[in-house]
Amino acid sequence: MTRRRSPAPAKVANVSPLEQIHATGAFLPGGLYRPELRTPLEPVASRMRMGHDLRALCPRESHAAWVAPGNRPDPLKLLAQSNRGRQASLVPLRMGRMAATPFAYLRGSACVMAWDLAQLPDTGLQVIIDGDAHLDNFGLFGTADGDVVFDLNDFDEALVGPWIWDLKRLVASVNVAGRENGFSRRERKATVLRCVASYRSSITRLASMNTLEVWYAHSLADHFAAEFGGDSKVRAIIAKAETKARAQNNQSFLAKVVESTPGGLRFRDEPPLLSRVDDERREALIDALYGYTETISRERAYMLRRYRVVDAAHRVVGVGSVGTRAWLVLLLGNNQTDPLFLQVKESVRPAAAPYAPPLPSDFRHQGRRVVHGQRLLQASGDPLLGWTTMEGRPYYVRQMRNMKGGIPTEWLAPGPLAFFAGGFSALLARGHARTGDAAVIAGYCGNSAALDEALAEWAEHYGDQVERDHRQLVAAIKAGKVEAAPTL
Repeated sequence: MTRRRSPAPAKVANVSPLEQIHATGAFLPGGLYRPELRTPLEPVASRMRMGHDLRALCPRESHAAWVAPGNRPDPLKLLAQSNRGRQASLVPLRMGRMAATPFAYLRGSACVMAWDLAQLPDTGLQVIIDGDAHLDNFGLFGTADGDVVFDLNDFDEALVGPWIWDLKRLVASVNVAGRENGFSRRERKATVLRCVASYRSSITRLASMNTLEVWYAHSLADHFAAEFGGDSKVRAIIAKAETKARAQNNQSFLAKVVESTPGGLRFRDEPPLLSRVDDERREALIDALYGYTETISRERAYMLRRYRVVDAAHRVVGVGSVGTRAWLVLLLGNNQTDPLFLQVKESVRPAAAPYAPPLPSDFRHQGRRVVHGQRLLQASGDPLLGWTTMEGRPYYVRQMRNMKGGIPTEWLAPGPLAFFAGGFSALLARGHARTGDAAVIAGYCGNSAALDEALAEWAEHYGDQVERDHRQLVAAIKAGKVEAAPTL
């Protein structure tokens, strides 16, 4: 059957800029992407003009304002709602970790910020967003080729949503991190300005690149400083982080969490952070891994035939993830020096889902949503990334400790923090360019500092909000209204 040729998008009078953009097929309402192999694509310059025209609907200056709306939900109630379905015994630990600092609170309160972001001006352009693009969700990890690269590294909240949400979460985290590092207001502003300017310049550069170049681009750790203008201090920080990341491998993790017993290798019991599971849970995890092998490439599934499960444990992870179910499985290959660690992590509905368009039915399995979000946003992914279901709950599966590392932002001076904020925002722009139209976003952002100034002002106001919300949580814990456990 011959498919009828699709006509080129007509320029119709009285059609809004957003409708004209959607008519190109580069962005589709709700983010439902599909090939449009017959519809001609508008030239880059034309699509940039379309993005420029969006400013009439959503001025860049409109992003500067933040005043908590009168109908803003109580943050503690939103947090309590986000705790439903989690392991009840671990919820106090989650609250304790969030109460440690305002930045820790920001990390764990994605549900609160999602409500806030949904009230703000928006361009109407939907892409695949990370959904939790704060500073600590960028870092280093190893590729299948043995390289160490910088990229986004957490996708639990990935979904279809406005690209500006990711950028606002990033600049809010930059501002709050600056506060905790003792920056003045002027220094915080300068850091956010560099962050947004880097996003703008990167999305503009990506708009002019060939599509395959955008999809193949990645940032090697040892080139990162040169790529984004880092000085000798930055290069030293990166070198140290890369060395540490390369040491995070299966063998070093084996020595850290596994002990040798007369019955063979076993996880060390270190509750509540690491607790061995019983035989029934171990068998359930093995059954779930059989399902997982159907979601990875055939050659990788074939490789897993050389491994056998020898032990499994429950492991507490993160800040916002505390209380969700996360299991660690130890597999051995040829001998006891050939380990493979797989994390089986529960996937829950993303915090921004109530305010974003519904996903296609294929992606309503939350583990599959996370996996495809990572594959779409990340330049070099984990070849063993997949998903499964256990006891009716969705999970995703990934390798543990494949040369993973991060930048400890809590002690960075203004110069280095500004560098990493700019570098990370460039990585974010690349992720957005993979599933959206970089030319349209670049046309909206423009060449001036208008968006930079607006988001720097917004980040300062929202940083105040984060500190107020954090104080409310701490006060509720002291008053006995919220149960919190000591951080471990």
